[in-house]
Amino acid sequence: MRTFGNVSAKLIGRLYDEDKNIFDIETASSILGKKYNETTDLLSKLVKRKVLTRLRAGKFLIIPAEMGSAGNYIGNWYVAAREVVNSSGYYIAFYSAMHYWGMLTQPAVRIFVATPKRQVVPTGLKGRLVFVFTKGKYIWGVEEVRVSGGEKVRISDREKTVLDSLVHPEYCGGITEAAKGIWMIKDKLDFDKLTGYAERRESNVVRKRLGYILETLELGGEAVLTKLRKGVKDKYDLFDPSLSASRVDKNNWRLTDNVGRKTILSLIRN
Repeated sequence: MRTFGNVSAKLIGRLYDEDKNIFDIETASSILGKKYNETTDLLSKLVKRKVLTRLRAGKFLIIPAEMGSAGNYIGNWYVAAREVVNSSGYYIAFYSAMHYWGMLTQPAVRIFVATPKRQVVPTGLKGRLVFVFTKGKYIWGVEEVRVSGGEKVRISDREKTVLDSLVHPEYCGGITEAAKGIWMIKDKLDFDKLTGYAERRESNVVRKRLGYILETLELGGEAVLTKLRKGVKDKYDLFDPSLSASRVDKNNWRLTDNVGRKTILSLIRN
């Protein structure tokens, strides 16, 4: 059972009243009318008592009373990532975006964030948060969505999420997870938009991976596949770079298919 002294109770009470479950040192100092050093000392004590979680230096999260002494509590993962990342150009991406859009059957155990600024993951979030440096010219197809308590975060839209999964399958569970995710939201995808995204990316291997998957799943239609075939050049590329380069199936997409059509089709049927 957590108990508070008068000063701590005043701080927590005001933060709840102002709907600020995530706050910084300056906010706490203003509420308490205390100097910076006095405030940091108090907040450090509350972190030790499992009243607060330190998301990063100077940024804290209130642990709800019903969570007891859950010192590893970080609240809504998307919101926590937004508060920690050092760039407004970030977006929730890869496996985490797939989870949001209903492209996974497995629970998400880490949150992936694409960001145009390099950043080290704060100590308290190591193992749960992954920053993926992404050049600014590749940050598009992003929208703001509401998550916990009306909070908004930036996340790749469905089509950009699909594209990202083929650019970096290593951050999405591999090509098979990407293919299965496409199948799971096939009725919600705008295939013309998806094709436009693939062309904008200007990556032949991505267009080939997408085309081969859509052809295998019989999605998108011939017009879409014709556009994607423009990415077929003389060079052979690996279908899934996370696996060995041993070819399983032949195809006309100049891909070394190290997964196999049967494997993809069996996954979407199960």
